[in-house]
Amino acid sequence: MEYKAKYITADIKLSCYEDKFFKSDIMFDQHMLIWFISGETKIVQSDATYIFKKGDIFLIPRNQLATIINYPKDGQPHKTVVMHLSTTRLRDFYLKQDVKPTVLESQKILSYNNHPLLESCLSSLIPYFEMKDLPEDIASLKITEAISILRTIDKGIDNVLANFEEPGKIDLVSYMEKNFMFNLPLEKFGYLTGRSLTTFKRDFSKAFNSTPQRWLTKKRLELAHYQFVEKKKKPMDVCYEVGFENISHFSFAFKKQYGYTPSALVGRQDTGH
Repeated sequence: MEYKAKYITADIKLSCYEDKFFKSDIMFDQHMLIWFISGETKIVQSDATYIFKKGDIFLIPRNQLATIINYPKDGQPHKTVVMHLSTTRLRDFYLKQDVKPTVLESQKILSYNNHPLLESCLSSLIPYFEMKDLPEDIASLKITEAISILRTIDKGIDNVLANFEEPGKIDLVSYMEKNFMFNLPLEKFGYLTGRSLTTFKRDFSKAFNSTPQRWLTKKRLELAHYQFVEKKKKPMDVCYEVGFENISHFSFAFKKQYGYTPSALVGRQDTGH
């Protein structure tokens, strides 16, 4: 995979994937504002799937689980400008504001497609990627500008950006049943459910009478089987969407659980057997 990134600062980068595609399961530690220059991205969350293309602008709230699949498109690489809106910077910004955010039960990806103010702000960053030793205060002003624009065009954005609470201890069973398809370290699952790694493993064993890895593998393969039979999806698509990192490992695990490979199952369906 050919990946290139240019940074203005640690919080602003120009990201470029030139290979066939790139897939990762991510928990976002910071809010991310993204502007698409070219390419396509599929973002799969537990309750929604998004497709973003050239010209799209969207905000991914922090502490969200997602599978990200990046593709080149129309002969162009997958190329984006990414701006991190860090908790530290947002705290500083909101110190000067009289805001009392409402805590949202769940936070969705927010789309601002082709909004002229945001597009102007983000596209103005492009020349800076070719410069060296850009003064930090210029980058800081650009991030402040983006935050101000978001507050102008989205009256509910303060409930997202000004919420600095960390995840509290929540019901483990319902959370894992909803998010098992994301291939994250167990430490991350622990953090998102308000637990240390040790407490997470202990509570998990009590709740599911299984180790996390064994249970996760079984659940992901069950979802894959459902996707093949009911949704008629292709093995390559299902592999990445249910939390496996490569097709060979997925096929091996699937055959071990069901006695036949994904290709064999799909082949039987195609022939009507």
